[in-house]
Formats: sequence, C-alpha cells, structure tokens
Amino acid sequence: MPNLNAFALRARLIRKPHEHKGDMGKVLLVGGAPGMAGAIFLSAYGSLYSGAGWTIIGILDSKSAHVQVDQPELMVQDISEVVNARNFIERMQSDSLAIGPGLGLSDQALQFLEASLAFPGPLILDADALNLIAEHPRLAQLLREREDPCTITPHPGEAARLLGMSVDEIQANRSGAIQSLIDQLQCYVVLKGHHTLVGSPADVIYTCNAGNPGMATGGMGDVLTGLIASLAAQGICHHLNLWEATCLAVELHARAADQLVQSGIGPNGMTALELAKAVRELMNQT
Repeated sequence: MPNLNAFALRARLIRKPHEHKGDMGKVLLVGGAPGMAGAIFLSAYGSLYSGAGWTIIGILDSKSAHVQVDQPELMVQDISEVVNARNFIERMQSDSLAIGPGLGLSDQALQFLEASLAFPGPLILDADALNLIAEHPRLAQLLREREDPCTITPHPGEAARLLGMSVDEIQANRSGAIQSLIDQLQCYVVLKGHHTLVGSPADVIYTCNAGNPGMATGGMGDVLTGLIASLAAQGICHHLNLWEATCLAVELHARAADQLVQSGIGPNGMTALELAKAVRELMNQT
C-alpha cells in the first residue's frame, strides 16, 4: 500500500448536522497502575481531542481515579478492585478498546489483558500489554486466534521483547522486524520510531514520512494509542475500519508534531498533550 492520503480518510469523520455522540463512538481505555496513571490519561486526551463521543478510562490506580478534575469530560472508572475483568469490559459496552499504557505487569493487569483479548471489536494493544504478551506465550496464541481486528503499537524495545531479539537488531532491519511481528501475531502492526512503519497481514508495509525529533519524549505513544481507539470507534458509524483508522492515526499524529514545530513549539520541549490538541486542529481542517 502506498503512503495514503490521510486527509481523504479523515473526511469520512466529518460530522453531519444530525449526528449525536453515539455516532462518534465509545472508547474504553485500560491501564494506569500506581505510579503510571499519566500514561492512560494521555491516551484519553488522544481519544477526547480527536472526537470520540465518549472516552472511558478503566484505571488501576485508585488514588489517581479520584484526583483527575481538569478534564471532567472523561469518564473515570476505578478498576483497582474489580474481580471479573471480562464482566467489567462487557458492561462498558464500548465500540473500541485499548489496553496497555501504564498497565504494569501485575496479576490484575494480566487478568484485564486476557479479558481484553476476547473483546468483540477493534482492539489496540500498547506498552505493558505487549510486554505481558512477550512473557506469556498463551496470550500471544489468544491474539493470533482473534476473529476481530487488532492493532499493536510497539516501539523498538517492545518489538525486541516480542521477537526475542535485541533493539539493535530491530533497528538494523525494521522492515524485517515488522513483517516478523505481522507473521507471528497476525494483526496490524505499528512499529514506532523514525519513519514509523505500518503493516498488516493483507497489505504492503508503508512508511510514515512525517514526524520530527520533538516526538522523542514520554507520552507520545500513549496519545497515539488513544487516537487509534478514537478513530476506530468513530469509524463504526463512518465506514472507517481499524486498518484505516490505524493508518490515519499514525499520519495525523506525525503531522500534528510537524505542525507544532512549524508554529514554534518544539522540537525541544514539545509535549504529548500539546500534540493531542494539535491533532484536534488537523481533524477540523477543511
């Protein structure tokens, strides 16, 4: 697949006068263990600022669940004492699900990941979700057996753990690494980094040529995770599948960073939250 026209896909998400929040999709994000709550909130900003109708956070840090007041639009659920993860996920009735940012490697994190792998809709796996899959082969098997689409978004370190390789080996042959991940896990793959690669079992790998070194800071990948989940949820009513949502999200994410630099924000000191808000501007350009 050649480098796509991201804005042609974005046009499908332009809101019609009669649409309501249900048409814009419900996103569920799971993660945020103690000490890592910021990651899942950044994912939530990626979802919120790109137009999801609802953004729900299932957060493992009970203290952080009760102090987030600067963005009251977010629906925060304390899942620190949830016993049945699958029941919780089903009860949220979301259109898309993303899990991993700040998730941690606890038994409860493992329970939520296993339940998420059974989610009957667009699924996005990032960060510790990928680290848990690298540690537990049975989870990789569950991923391979999924009938519904899934996108994983590893950076080179997470890709190295999934493939049992070194980071240097990943970086020396990024196209080979992403193809190995696609072949082994049978899902859509975003291999992040300079010139992010995106591929699927049915499409030719393509390169995102946008982006800049200002993105080399914490939280950028978390925003991307929420952005993919948001576009996938909006796509339910707007004829945008997870593969297209993934491609569009990668392009918007990188172009938003370029737009920030052009406006004098960064590359040094650019933040993930600024990038999420820049995505909103791109989403609304005509």
